[in-house]
Amino acid sequence: MLATGLVDRHALVDTVRELFPVVVFLVTILVVADVCARAGVFAAAARLVGRAGGGRPDRLLLGVFLLAALVTAVLSLDATVVLLTPIVVGAAAALGTSYRPGAFACLRMANSASLLLPVSNLTNLLALPHLDLDFVGFAARMAPVLLVVLVVEYVGLRLLFRGELTTQQPEHGDVDGPPVPLVPVVVVALMLVAFAVLSRWDVAPAWASSGAALVLVVWAGARRLVRPRDVARAAHPSFALLVVALGLAVAAVADGFLGDLVARLVPDSTSFLALLAVAVLATVLASLLTNLSATILLVPMVAPLGTTAVLAALLGLNIGSGLTWTGSLANLLWRRTLARAGRRVSNAAFHRVSLAITPASLLLGVGTLSLVSR
Repeated sequence: MLATGLVDRHALVDTVRELFPVVVFLVTILVVADVCARAGVFAAAARLVGRAGGGRPDRLLLGVFLLAALVTAVLSLDATVVLLTPIVVGAAAALGTSYRPGAFACLRMANSASLLLPVSNLTNLLALPHLDLDFVGFAARMAPVLLVVLVVEYVGLRLLFRGELTTQQPEHGDVDGPPVPLVPVVVVALMLVAFAVLSRWDVAPAWASSGAALVLVVWAGARRLVRPRDVARAAHPSFALLVVALGLAVAAVADGFLGDLVARLVPDSTSFLALLAVAVLATVLASLLTNLSATILLVPMVAPLGTTAVLAALLGLNIGSGLTWTGSLANLLWRRTLARAGRRVSNAAFHRVSLAITPASLLLGVGTLSLVSR
């Protein structure tokens, strides 16, 4: 971009400065999630879910669904697809039931459950400066929307996988194990409190996630759960570089043909149909560019319409990103995670679920947002 003159040096500096807090948060929250996984938090939670299911696939799906929603909201969607999904697949195998309902619950929640908190998805963090909301205000506005979306998503999964959820399975396998480790849970809980408190003073969430990551790395290092190279690998520096590169690429095209086209498609009101149009536009852009690129491109154009319009865009960027493989990097990470676990999902199977659930979830989500914003 620099070599061709599409982005000058000043634009480069401005883009990096804007994305730096987001990238720091991404790196540190991935470290927090990795330490939690190494300490056994996810495995212990999965055992509790499996034990509560009592060998019934429908109960197991409900438990996994709620657990995936919680992990996504607190530790971001990447933790759900990379760390929780293989544990869920293993738990299903241990209980002698199909892995598909639980695996797809992780995928759907990785995108749709990331509506609740600003820290649940990088799209939310990128949009936060354009919102007249702090951490608590964001959660309060999105909570009723998420509740409706969760109902739609769960009902959709129950219907689509009803053939795999009807047979009582004999409970077997090892469901015992160490309890949920206390220190990581407490640190994560304090991190969430810090997010809410520090947002009152416009302090970036990266400060709280950095503090939590530091405490957990020291704690885990003292117990020989992690080594320095494990921390470096967990931080995924290549992913951080990708976010910055996407920002620069979008900065180049935003002032050209694509930016002009998108600007013409943005409505000029916040009626229900206008909000739905914003959400659909965000969904299309996410499918074409990935949701991170679409956020950088679309949100500044929608921001003049106000907070409700930006939240509508986030519905498309989060829920709508589950429509295609390329809508969200989480979708591709989920597919790779399953492949490493010896499971492969076909294009037909993925789109059977995404096309059946995403439109209904997006429509009712926008309708709920329109009602609560009046």
